[in-house]
Amino acid sequence: MFMAILDVQVVATSITAIQSSVGIEPDRLSWLQTAYLIAEVIAIPLTGYLTRLLTGRWLFVIAVTLFCVASIGCAASSNFESLVIWRVLQGFAGGTLIPSVFSAVFVLFPARSQGRATTLAGLLAVLAPTVGPIVGGWITETYSWHWLFLINVAPGIVAGFVAALFLPKDEPNPAVLGTLDWLSLVMLAIALASLQLGLKQAPDEGWASPLVLVLLAVTIICAYGFALRSLAADRPIVDLSTLGDRPFLVGCILSFVLGIGLFGSVYLMPVFLGFVRGHNALEIGSIMLVTGLAQLATAPLAVYLEQRFDPRILIGAGFALFALGMSASAFQTVSTDAAQMVVPQILRGVAIMFCLLPPTRLALGSLPREKVPDASGLFNLMRNLGGAIGLAIIDSIIYGRSDVHSQYIIGKLMEGDAITATSIGIPAGLFTAAQSGSFDQANQALVAPFVQKAAITMSINEAWAFVAVLTVLALALLPLAQREKTSVDG
Repeated sequence: MFMAILDVQVVATSITAIQSSVGIEPDRLSWLQTAYLIAEVIAIPLTGYLTRLLTGRWLFVIAVTLFCVASIGCAASSNFESLVIWRVLQGFAGGTLIPSVFSAVFVLFPARSQGRATTLAGLLAVLAPTVGPIVGGWITETYSWHWLFLINVAPGIVAGFVAALFLPKDEPNPAVLGTLDWLSLVMLAIALASLQLGLKQAPDEGWASPLVLVLLAVTIICAYGFALRSLAADRPIVDLSTLGDRPFLVGCILSFVLGIGLFGSVYLMPVFLGFVRGHNALEIGSIMLVTGLAQLATAPLAVYLEQRFDPRILIGAGFALFALGMSASAFQTVSTDAAQMVVPQILRGVAIMFCLLPPTRLALGSLPREKVPDASGLFNLMRNLGGAIGLAIIDSIIYGRSDVHSQYIIGKLMEGDAITATSIGIPAGLFTAAQSGSFDQANQALVAPFVQKAAITMSINEAWAFVAVLTVLALALLPLAQREKTSVDG
C-alpha cells in the first residue's frame, strides 16, 4: 500500500526527467499521472467484489504481482504509449491494494489489536505522500528515473510471497462471476473515469467549458444509473446500502474532506517552494519531511488515545488542529521559506493521525465482517475522490485568481505604493525609476517576475484558506455520528 501511494508522488517529482528521456510532448505529460489515477479510482470500489471472487489472500498476491510486473514495464518503456499502458495496469493493481490493507485490519485482527494495526496502516497511507517528493528527487538525481519504478519490485516480491504463505487460505468462489452485473461495472468505470478527466481539464479549460460540462454530465448520469442498479441488486458490485449506516456515512464524508487536505497540502507546498522560492525537487522534499516526522512522533500517542476516548472527541481535535495548520500557511509572503513552514507542518503532521484513525474505526469498526471489504473500498475511494476534486478546485483558485491579484498589484504600483513594492521584493532603485515616469509597459516588464510571484503567492494563500475552512465545516458532522464503544485493552 505504501508503495502504491508513494508511486504517484515520486513520479510527480521527476516527471520532467521522464519527459526528456522518453521524448513526451509537454501537453501529454500529465497523462502519466492521470492514467494511473483513473485506473486506481476504478479499482478501489471493486475490491470488495474481487475479494469475494478470489479471496483476500489471492487478490493481494495477484495485485502485488501485477504491480511489480507493471513497474518493470514502466521502467523499460521507451515511448509514451507503452508507458501509459503500464501505468494503467500499475494503477489498477495499486487501487486494489489500498482498501485490501484496511479490510485486513478489521477482518484478520482481534479487536484488541485493531488500533495498532490501523495506526500502522494509516501511518503508511499518509506518510507516503509526505516522503514521496524527497524520495523521488533523490532517486532521480542519484540514479535515474527508471529506478522510481524498479524500487517497487523487491518489496513487492517479498510481500506477495509472505501473503501467499500466511494469509488465511480461504477457497476462491468462481460462482461470483455469474453474479457480475456488467452494465453496472461499465457505468461505474465510465462515471469515475469521466469525473477524473473532467477534474483534470477543469483548471485549464474552465469549469463552464463544453468539454468539462459534458464530462461532468456523463459522470452524473452514469453514477445515478449505477446507484439505482446497485441498490436494487441482490449481489451488487459495490454494496451502497452500507451508506445507510450513519457512522459509516459520516466517516466517508470525513475521509473525503481529509483527502482534500492531504492531497492539497502535499500539492500546495511544492508549487510554492518550486515556483516562488526556486527550490529543486530534493530541497522541496527535505523541507516537507517535517510533516512526516511529526506523524511518526505522534503515532504512538494517537493509538493510545484512540482506544480510550470517544472517537468524536479525537476527530474534533484532529480536524480542528489540521485546519489550524492549514490556516497558518495562508499568510505566506514571497520571502517565506523552510523556517516559517516548520510550525504549520508540525500542526498538520500531529493532526493527521487523529484525522485518519478515529474516522476509520468509526466507519469500519462496527460493521459486520462480510460488509467490511466493500465498505473499505468505498471509504478509501472517498479519500481519493476528495483529493482529485480538491486538487481541481485548488488549481482553479491558483491559476484563476492569479491574474486578478496581478492586476491589483500593478494598480498599487502605478499609484506609487512603496509598501506594496517592498512587500513583493521589488528593489528600491527599480521602483524609484518607475516612479519618475509613468508605469509603462517597459517598467511593467521589469517588475513582471516580482508581480507574478506575489500574485501566485496570494492565490496559494487563498487555496490554503479554502481547505482550512472546509475542514472546519466538516466538524459540523460530528453530532450526527453515533457514539461507539471503545476498547480499554491496550
